[in-house]
Amino acid sequence: MKEFYICDCGRQENKIITSSFVVVGKQIKPKKTGEPYLALTLGDRSGQLEAKMWDNVEDVLNAFEQDDFLKIKGLINKYKNRFQLTVHKLRKLGESEIDFADYLPKTTKDVDGLWQTLTGFVSSFQNPHLKLLVQAFMADPEIAVAYRNAPAAKTLHHAFIGGLLDHVVSLFRSCDLMCTNYPHINRDLLLTGAFLHDIGKIHELTYNRSFSYTTKGQLLGHMIIELEMLQAKLALQPDFPDELKTMIEHLIISHHGQYDFGSPKLPMFPEALMLHYLDDLDSKMEAMRAQFEREAGFDSPWTSYNASLGRPLLNTEKFLAPKKVSPPEEPASEVELEAFPDPDAALPADTK
Repeated sequence: MKEFYICDCGRQENKIITSSFVVVGKQIKPKKTGEPYLALTLGDRSGQLEAKMWDNVEDVLNAFEQDDFLKIKGLINKYKNRFQLTVHKLRKLGESEIDFADYLPKTTKDVDGLWQTLTGFVSSFQNPHLKLLVQAFMADPEIAVAYRNAPAAKTLHHAFIGGLLDHVVSLFRSCDLMCTNYPHINRDLLLTGAFLHDIGKIHELTYNRSFSYTTKGQLLGHMIIELEMLQAKLALQPDFPDELKTMIEHLIISHHGQYDFGSPKLPMFPEALMLHYLDDLDSKMEAMRAQFEREAGFDSPWTSYNASLGRPLLNTEKFLAPKKVSPPEEPASEVELEAFPDPDAALPADTK
């Protein structure tokens, strides 16, 4: 197990550390002099850290690639209120030196408990076709294992092992609550859409070394993959109503909500619109929570700029917390005053 994690930066500021990281991103950029420097994004299970290597770069340019693991010695400091690492030395780690559990972030929640919560929701479905469909996905051993482990996204939200399941259980709870306020919503249809809307992530993303896209994920995207998965399960239910099939397909391809966000169609019925907004809300709430956690050591209640949300964020807990007030100085005691006598009294008589 590593001794230093990225979340420890606040305790190691302006100190030299030696630790291991996975290379999430690697860029070779020119200095003003034209010489190259390395701009890296490093990762471990506690987060990500930007790193720069300025000196002796030519010696290591071709020594490693993205997704490799490195042992690095360098200085932790802050730049524009964000921690970064100035790399002094690095070397590529061998497979025998790697404990993969150190590098991929993982949900802190009980995965078995989350899966049971999901099972309980599905068992409450009233529509037999939708219940059988979702249960068929959950009973598939390959899908079940992947669903419990996959992240929900590469970077934007729930980007950790178990993130997909965590996200969907949260979404189920929100959907269930909203259905009590909007009784005309078809609860079973909405929850089926919530279960399937990101299930293609199990094939779109790879998460063995770091979070990245598979070739299939790059070429097709998770929505096309989901339609293929849906067709395969529906083939086992020949009496499945065509109308329900079409509506589920629409839930899948419209859940991003806008053309600019990669949605082939806009949500066109209530369950589709609700799925989009609740999915978007859950994603953004998690993105905010994660940033507050990453920057918990910062003094300011304002975070750094959040690229996915397009703004810095105000941590209301920090903002509303009682301000630390220094205790007032107590008046000097008689003993303390005696320790500092009148300077004139200490002078010889002829110097007064």
